[in-house]
Amino acid sequence: MLVFLDIFFILFHTVFTVFNVVGWMFARTRKLHLITMTLTAFSWFVLGIWYGWGYCFCTDWHWQVREALGYHDHSTSYIHFLLLKLTGMDFNPQWVDTATATVFALSLIATLWVNRKLLSRRR
Repeated sequence: MLVFLDIFFILFHTVFTVFNVVGWMFARTRKLHLITMTLTAFSWFVLGIWYGWGYCFCTDWHWQVREALGYHDHSTSYIHFLLLKLTGMDFNPQWVDTATATVFALSLIATLWVNRKLLSRRR
């Protein structure tokens, strides 16, 4: 079961992350993208008040599964972990965090821009 969960988290979290970057580009996925970006921001900035800035509950659960499997990953973030696993290169964690925050901010601006009609209709 733990191996299944490890694979599930790798697939789910990676697809979720990629969707957060590109989901705003497609009219059919814009509303869902706004929701996933809101969930990400909530985890990073609201839950982050208690667990540390940038906290991701998905990463936390995945790390628990990997520790139970005997893996002791030393990545500070899921993106750092993913880059390490995909490329074998140990990028500077601070650089990865900065790049991740920048891409997130740009995706957030993009989704707010393309969803402005949806957001203004609700007022």
